[in-house]
Parts: sequence; structure tokens; C-alpha cells
Amino acid sequence: MNKTIWIPFGLLAFFLFNVFLFQAFSEKETTPDDAAKPFAREQIQPVYNVEIPETIAFCGEVAPLDMFLVREYFDRELTSNTYFHSSTMMLIKRSYRWFPIIEPILSQHKIPNDFKYLALIESGLENPVSPAGAAGVWQFMTTTAREYGLEVNDGIDERYHLEKATHAACNYLKDAYAIYGNWTLVAAAYNTGNNRISKSLSEQQVDNYYDLFLNQETARYIFRILAIKTIFENPENYGFYMDKKDLFPPIPVRVVEVTQTIPSLVDFARSHHVTYKVLKYFNPWLRQESLPNSSKRTYQIKIPLEGYTNYSKLWESEQ
Repeated sequence: MNKTIWIPFGLLAFFLFNVFLFQAFSEKETTPDDAAKPFAREQIQPVYNVEIPETIAFCGEVAPLDMFLVREYFDRELTSNTYFHSSTMMLIKRSYRWFPIIEPILSQHKIPNDFKYLALIESGLENPVSPAGAAGVWQFMTTTAREYGLEVNDGIDERYHLEKATHAACNYLKDAYAIYGNWTLVAAAYNTGNNRISKSLSEQQVDNYYDLFLNQETARYIFRILAIKTIFENPENYGFYMDKKDLFPPIPVRVVEVTQTIPSLVDFARSHHVTYKVLKYFNPWLRQESLPNSSKRTYQIKIPLEGYTNYSKLWESEQ
């Protein structure tokens, strides 16, 4: 009895299931004519060609945009940075916090202000370590850092100390300018080394960066700086609309001088009413959980002013 009841219902269910599949696949079928139809205009996000300025210059040295290679290389970098929205937007945000530290040091050393963009493209104003071992905002190699007076060891690495590293970078740039007398070549040499630039100039019998045939990274280097500078100077021209409150504001700090070993930076942070994480953010040159100081040198440790780790407090101070 059970079998004679369930067989018709099973057949009916099988039939309905197949009807459902047929309808589902029929609705998804497209004819060749349908496939060839373009999207409706309102479905497509417009993409505009970037605006190439009439002139561009690095440290007052004008790039020859009338040379087809120069114009096309610059176009590439300007387009890439314009449409790499998230990366460029974060650079703009970070620059509001860190450029106020870098700019006065450049000015003190009489280094053109445009070199702040070199630091920007070197590191994104963060503290990366390159595959070759360069570190910090200015991407110093260990040997060069020590040559320019930065302390680099297991416990302390002043390549991560923004102020000290910026002073060291300025001295390096001044030494390079004494060789080339041209800031564009100085910037290129910062990327690939003085020896390589000098050798290339001699072998290729030219006297400027824009006529040099270089490795891909250095060939793009100045154009990346020029592209970022162009966007930063006129962000809305390239689609970047941000209110001041969207940027990362500078954070006021006080300086604590220490001349002794600090056995525990965790305890030191707690004694100054901040977390170890916040202490490390403001003092990334401290590479261990302690500060070794057998030579009793004087170190300056930054502590954010009370209450200024609160975002609303930061913007109150900006008013």
C-alpha cells in the first residue's frame, strides 16, 4: 500500500524539479546579439585621462616635457598614482602628520623642500625594511647610516628616528650636491648610488638625468617624485577630495631625557601613563624591550601629551 501511494508523488517531484532547472538555465542563456550589447552608459564609471601640467620641476629644475620620453614617463607615473586611490590617499593623510617634522630640518640645512617627496616615495612615511636591508623613512643602509652619525645596533637603530635620520639624509644630500651641482641628479643618486650615476654620466656622455639610460627603478624614480608632488599640490585636480579632519593630525609630545639603562620599556611606558604600543609608535628606534645604555649617552624619548591620544582632543588642538 505504501509503495502505490509514494510512486506517483516521486514521479511528480522529479518532473517539477526538471521543469525548475529548465527555466533557470533558460533565463541565463544569452544570444550572440545580447552578448555583444554594451553596458548602459549609466552602468559604467567614467575614467578620465590625467591632466598633464604645462611645466613640472623638481627643486626648481624644470623637466623637459617636450621630450617624448620624459612626457610619457611622467604620464605613466601620474596616471598610476592618480588611479591607485587608496595608496595615494594614505600618503596624503600621513604627510599631514610627518611633513611638519621633516620640512624645518630640510630648511635648516638649506635643502630644497621638494626632498620631502623623496622621503615619501622611499618609505610611504612609514618604517619599512627593503629586501636589501635599507630601513626607516629615509631608507638608509646600515653602513651609510653609521657613516652619517646614526647609531645602529641590536638595541638602538636611529634609522627609525625621524629627526636624526632626516639630519643625516640632509648631510648625505649636501655631499652629493657638491659632486653634481644638480638636485635632480642628487635625487637619482640617492636611489642608486653616487658611483653608478657618475659612471653612467661618463659612459653615456650626457650631463643630466633626463638623458640617462638607467635601470628601471631609477629611470622611474624622479618621475614618481614629480607625480606625487603634482598631485599633492593640486589634489582635487586628480580626484582627491578630503576635509582637513580626514587627515592624520600631528600629535604633540613631551621629551623625556634618559642617561641610564632602562631595563623594561613596558614599565617605563606605564610610569609615563602610556602603553608600550604607544611608546614604540613615537620611538620606533628603540628596537628591544629595554634601552641598553652602558656608555650613559643621553637619549630623548617622546611621550604624547596627556589626552592627545584621543582623536577628538587632537582636532580640538588644531582649531
